[in-house]
Amino acid sequence: MSARLKALIGLVGALALIATVGVVLAIPLRPEIVGIWGLLFWTGAVALGATAPVKMAGGTVVDVTIAPVLAAAALGGPAAAAIVALIGTVEGREIRGLLGRSGGIPWYGMLYNHAAIVLPAVTAAIVIQLLVQHPFTPTTDSLAAVLAAGLVYFGLNNLLTALAVALREDRSVQAVLIANIRQFGVSLAGLAPLAWLMAAMYVIAGPIGVLPFAVPLYATRSGYKKVVEIRDMFTQTVKSLASAVDAKDPYTAGHSVRVQLIAKDLGAELRCSDSELEALEWGGLLHDIGKIGIPDAILLKQGSLTKEERQMMNLHPVKGEEIIRPVEKLKPELQIIRHHHEWFNGSGYPDRLVGHGIPKLARILHVADAFEAMTAARPYRMTPLSERQALEELHKYSGIQFDPEIVAAFDRLIARRPEWAKPNIPEHLVQRHIPRLGEAEAISA
Repeated sequence: MSARLKALIGLVGALALIATVGVVLAIPLRPEIVGIWGLLFWTGAVALGATAPVKMAGGTVVDVTIAPVLAAAALGGPAAAAIVALIGTVEGREIRGLLGRSGGIPWYGMLYNHAAIVLPAVTAAIVIQLLVQHPFTPTTDSLAAVLAAGLVYFGLNNLLTALAVALREDRSVQAVLIANIRQFGVSLAGLAPLAWLMAAMYVIAGPIGVLPFAVPLYATRSGYKKVVEIRDMFTQTVKSLASAVDAKDPYTAGHSVRVQLIAKDLGAELRCSDSELEALEWGGLLHDIGKIGIPDAILLKQGSLTKEERQMMNLHPVKGEEIIRPVEKLKPELQIIRHHHEWFNGSGYPDRLVGHGIPKLARILHVADAFEAMTAARPYRMTPLSERQALEELHKYSGIQFDPEIVAAFDRLIARRPEWAKPNIPEHLVQRHIPRLGEAEAISA
């Protein structure tokens, strides 16, 4: 854990503690929540909303507790918001962590998670208290107050979450914020009117009036889950397509998956946005999909290719783009697939683009693809290059074949010893040995 992340956890945790103690001691509960029994009811409602969190693609965990927390804040004020948010959001992963079991959240993660909920909850409750100074009733004034408080809650909670994710994963705070808003911002903000309705029904009919709202909350949570499931299914389909290419050649088994891993890590090192990282993920898997259209006699040839065969092989980026173009979801990946063999000096293919005229993500994938090819067994070179030799080749061709800035970022990345830096020799080829050819062959993916 970095020093900055430790400092953030300590600061936010201290602020949440001060805020909780302060409002509990200084601000009495509003009578609309109906005392201790009302606190228990809303704590239980929040606890139910926290039982099934959904982990989104960017690593952020989402649940539907915002609605009952805001309702408790509207009914009971800042003290109720602090208590309900602190106790009600305890979840199974945190208990497993305290017990030292696998799959649990460590104590400092639990501290930050609760602080990042308590602070927004208390702030939102103060907003409601300032805007609605009379007892809570279902009026347009109270609706406007809850909507304003919901925006404050969501904004502050999202900011605190983004700060932690950005420091933990060395990413841009802005990129994480934007990704979170795109994934679930509108739907979470939409829970504020639901919170007002829950509070209104509690005032009118008591706890029984709130029970029907379990249905829309469950539907919202199910919607998040479906988004994750659909994305996972799509990723598995893309992996299957990539495997179909790798399966044609026993020497390239796992090549696309390794390129994907390298490209994503390199993109993160270059602070790419979440959408760019996703494009690198799927583009890395599919960059060689056009090889499906290359005859096996050329694709599996162990000797040097003739001029005509090389021209045929060099068509695979164009063929890959043609194959993927009908898939609307993969539109951002088309430039990666088409241009991942362009050279920085303009001597690559298929369009002989130069320098920064080559799409950034294609330049990133080109470095990832070349490193993987150099450190893996190939028909023309059964003994892979070592990590050091591959890095020397990247530097040798920096500014010629590769973008110097991306090579520099690759140096920083590989210094952290990622798992994919190890040479890749498929198990069924370990016992075989064919002398390595020239280094110029080594950088041809």
